Amino acid sequence: MSVPFALRRFLEARPQPPPGERCELCGQPIAEEHGHVVSVEARNLLCVCRPCYLLFTREGAAHGKYRSVPDRYRYAPGVVLTDAQWEELQIPVGIAFFFFNTPMARTVAFYPSPAGATESLLSLTTWAALVRAHPLLGSLAPDVEALLLRRLAGRFECFLVPIDACYELVGRLRRHWRGFDGGDEVRSEIEAFFEGLRARSDVVETAAG
Repeated sequence: MSVPFALRRFLEARPQPPPGERCELCGQPIAEEHGHVVSVEARNLLCVCRPCYLLFTREGAAHGKYRSVPDRYRYAPGVVLTDAQWEELQIPVGIAFFFFNTPMARTVAFYPSPAGATESLLSLTTWAALVRAHPLLGSLAPDVEALLLRRLAGRFECFLVPIDACYELVGRLRRHWRGFDGGDEVRSEIEAFFEGLRARSDVVETAAG
């Protein structure tokens, strides 16, 4: 029985795309280690090739719709919070990250959870007070850099990191969370993440950019 011409294209073998990730902007193959670009309006990360990454490092490229995520990691031991200040931030867990969201024209707060990155209400008054006390926080690039805070027993750790590092932490927590409290595996993942963060971060003073 002959097959109608209109149906042949559905039965014929189609060429398979080459294995591996591809740039989400131009479709070119990319390596496992690659850069990211933030889609500012959609509030998501795109995996991109090097040429696309470099294209959006320029201020105002694509009218600001896309921004390349920088690769600078900074540890700021001089940023000190009190328990009262932490409570004012309304974060129910011991880890949170903050960044300036351009479409919303304000700083937003998120914390990692088994469900992903969960947004928390952030008092702009409290954030403004933190920036006045620690001017370094005002040096974060909008949409692509974040303040990552970790609350430990009697102290805080403060890092200024690329936004994709924050979502890497969120992904690790989601993958390894077990049971009600996360379990030992997720705690080991969190420790490994922050150990790596300390190793690659430059130590900076709070008044420096």
